[in-house]
Amino acid sequence: MVGMESISQKIVEQALSFKTPDRLPVFESYWAEFVNIWRMANPSVSAAIEDYYGIDLAIIVAKEEFFPLSMKEIKRDGEDVYKDDGWGRIIRTRPGTYFMEPVERLLNKPSDLDKLHFDPPNLDCRYGVLLDQAEPHRAKGRAVFVKIGGPFIRTSFFRGETEFLMDLACDEAFAREMVERVGEHLLQVGLESLKRADAYDFGVWIYDDMANINSPMFSPQVFERIFLPVYKHIVSTLKAAGARWVILHSDGNIGPVLDLLVEAGIDGINPVEAAAGLDVVSLLKKYYGKLRFIGGVCNTHVLPGNDKAQIKRHVEAIIEAGRNGGLIIGTHSIGPDITPQSYDYYRSIISDKGTFKKSLI
Repeated sequence: MVGMESISQKIVEQALSFKTPDRLPVFESYWAEFVNIWRMANPSVSAAIEDYYGIDLAIIVAKEEFFPLSMKEIKRDGEDVYKDDGWGRIIRTRPGTYFMEPVERLLNKPSDLDKLHFDPPNLDCRYGVLLDQAEPHRAKGRAVFVKIGGPFIRTSFFRGETEFLMDLACDEAFAREMVERVGEHLLQVGLESLKRADAYDFGVWIYDDMANINSPMFSPQVFERIFLPVYKHIVSTLKAAGARWVILHSDGNIGPVLDLLVEAGIDGINPVEAAAGLDVVSLLKKYYGKLRFIGGVCNTHVLPGNDKAQIKRHVEAIIEAGRNGGLIIGTHSIGPDITPQSYDYYRSIISDKGTFKKSLI
């Protein structure tokens, strides 16, 4: 049993080191709606879905909010709940719903920035949840990364996405100052997370959704001027502290900035959305030895289509591309538009074709 539990860490290390893994590692995240459908289709299964399907890595997260000491429910108005969410804003939401609406912000104009001081990154209250997540995953042999947000998405939380995009277009000096301050806070949370969770063996996963399905939310030139110096600082400091790899998660088509991400020191990207025009097979060939890819399977058209022949062609091509390492297979996420039968078929192909070495001991 001990040997089996160590397989996930071993094959993730092999794949990220550009070595042929004993078997192709898998990383998925599941919508709650899919899990409910899957449980109805498998009423005799009591295991967590990640355990049942053998997910090989986990991402754990501290409370990285800028103002965690301010987080609280403020009031209720009918079905509406108003909360300070710790990001420098008051949000309106409703119980049981995913979306929210910011209704008030601390940062409304450039002069407000000088008055705001983030809560310290080393607060103990940030990290209890991190450690609670770490031990169960390690007990199951998974490779564990710590997570921080990225300078684009977290600045947009703080400033407002529309306002921040306007700042990038019209006031680069202010945009740069915000990004630098946010980036430094995230870096310090990342360093503290690495230390407290002892996560150096694998490293850090930066979540920074910076693109839509067509392109990044800004030009490559804006990324180079505003974000690249901050990314270089974050990545180099994390690695100097001992983080082995730094992976970037961004939805959408980040193809136009991939070379800049390599320059920043990013080791891999996730989820490599096929629907956004990112073909993991061709990207792995182009960037082999420089950039790892985690994802690549189309959860928008191929898996929901329930066409077994199409699924087989698509998944087998990705498996073959990962034979020499550099790939952890998976999707952006598994939602309710994918049937359990389609998902099982996709995973059966990985089980059948994704074992590259005879012994997994």
